[in-house]
Amino acid sequence: MKFHLQSLGTIIALFILSLTLKGQIKPERQWPGFRGYMASGVLDNAKLPESFDLHKMINVRWKTEIPGLGLSSPVIWGDKLFITTSVSKSDNQGIKTGIYGDGMPVADSSVHDWKVFCIDKNSGKTIWQRTAYTGIPKIRRHPKSTHANTSVATDGKYAVAFFGSEGLYCYDYEGKLIWKKNFGVLKSVAYDYVAAEWEFASSPIIYNGVLIIQCDVLENSFLAAFDLKTGKELWKTKRDEYPGWCTPNIYKDGDKTLIAVNGYKHRGGYDFETGKEIWWMSGGGDVPIPTPVIGKDLIYFNSAHGPSSPIYAIKTNASGDITTKPTGILNEYVKWSIPHGGSYIHTLLLYRDHLYNVNWNGSIVCYDAGTGKVLYNAKLGNAQSFIASPVASDGKLYIIDEQGNVYIIQDGITFKQLAEIPLNDICLTAPAITDGMIFFRTQKYLVAVGKK
Repeated sequence: MKFHLQSLGTIIALFILSLTLKGQIKPERQWPGFRGYMASGVLDNAKLPESFDLHKMINVRWKTEIPGLGLSSPVIWGDKLFITTSVSKSDNQGIKTGIYGDGMPVADSSVHDWKVFCIDKNSGKTIWQRTAYTGIPKIRRHPKSTHANTSVATDGKYAVAFFGSEGLYCYDYEGKLIWKKNFGVLKSVAYDYVAAEWEFASSPIIYNGVLIIQCDVLENSFLAAFDLKTGKELWKTKRDEYPGWCTPNIYKDGDKTLIAVNGYKHRGGYDFETGKEIWWMSGGGDVPIPTPVIGKDLIYFNSAHGPSSPIYAIKTNASGDITTKPTGILNEYVKWSIPHGGSYIHTLLLYRDHLYNVNWNGSIVCYDAGTGKVLYNAKLGNAQSFIASPVASDGKLYIIDEQGNVYIIQDGITFKQLAEIPLNDICLTAPAITDGMIFFRTQKYLVAVGKK
C-alpha cells in the first residue's frame, strides 16, 4: 500500500509539473525588445498568413490609431504589446521621408507628453497607458526622427521605456511606476555640428534581471547596468565615443556573458557582470546606428556614414584591440569583413545560413553568413528610401519601405519576391512577430496581421 501511495504521489507531482511547464512562457518565443529576442528579428513556426489586405481587411485582426509620433517598434510578451509615443498638438509636421542631406532639426519647442501604451495584442484595445513625462523636449528631433524612438524592453514582469533626456521609466505589468532615473541632457547630435540635434534612439535591453542601456552622446558617454526590480546601479562604464544611436546586444563566450555594442571609436564587447571592456575596434561609419547581431559564434557589425562602410564578422572570443589596419585586413578575431558594404540605418538580419543587409536605397545583399561571400544583390520595388530593419519567419523575410509597402522575400541563395503589400501609411519601424500574428507600426497606426 505504501509503495502504491508513493507512486501515486509521484504521478500527481509530475502531472502538476507538466501543467506548470505547459503554461510557461518561453522567452525565446517572445518579442521582448527591439527586433525581438536577442535583437535577432526572427521567430520561426509563427504560421503567419501568406498575404493580407488592409483595404478589404483580409487577414487583418485589428487596426488601432496611435496618437502623436513615435518610432519605437512593438514589443510583445504573452498577450501584452508595448509601444511608446510623444504627443504634441503643435508638433504636427510628421516624418519627412526620402533620401536627403538636410540634417537640421524640426523647429518645434512645444510641450509634449511622453506616453507608454500597454495593448492587448489580440484585440488592439488599450489595457493601460501612462504619461511618463510632460515638458518641452530637451533635444530637438531630426525630420526623420521623433521624440519616442526607443523600443520598450520587457521580461514579462516589468516594462522599461527610455526617453533619452526625458528619463528612464520602469513599470510593472499593471502599469505601476516602480522606479525612474534622469541622466540629464543626453546630447544626441551630429558629432561635427552640434546644432544638428537628432534625438536619442538607443533602446534598453533586459537580460537575467538586469537592465542595460547604451548612451553614446556628445558629452559623458557611458554603458550602464541596473537591477531591474529596484533600479539600483550595478556598474557604469565611461565611453570616449562619438554620438551614436545603437542598441546593445547580449552574446556568450563559453560560460561568460558579454555585451556587444556598436560604435565608431569603441565597437566592442563588455563583461556583463562588471562592465569591463574586453575588446574594442575603432573605425567604420562615424554616425553608427545598427545593432550588433549574434550567431554562429560570431558578432556581426555594420555601419555606413562618411567614407567607410564596413561589415565585420567578429569571433565571440575576441580580446584586446582588434582594430584592423588598414580596414578590411583580417586578424585572428575577425573571421571575415567587407570594407564597403555596410548599411547606414538597418540592422543586419542573420537568418539560417544567410546574412541579409538592406540599404537605404532599397538594395538587398545576401551573404553567406560563414564566409561573407555575396550570394546575390537585388533591388526592392521602386521606392526611394528604406529605414525599417528586416525581420523573418518561416522562410520569409519582411522588409518595408518608407511609404509603407511590405515586401515579402523568400529566404535562399537567389532573390525571389513573393509579395508586395501596401500599409497605406508611412512606416519606418521594424515589425514584431508573435505566434500567428505580425504587427506593423506606421506613422499613425498599429496594425495586427493574422488569420481571423
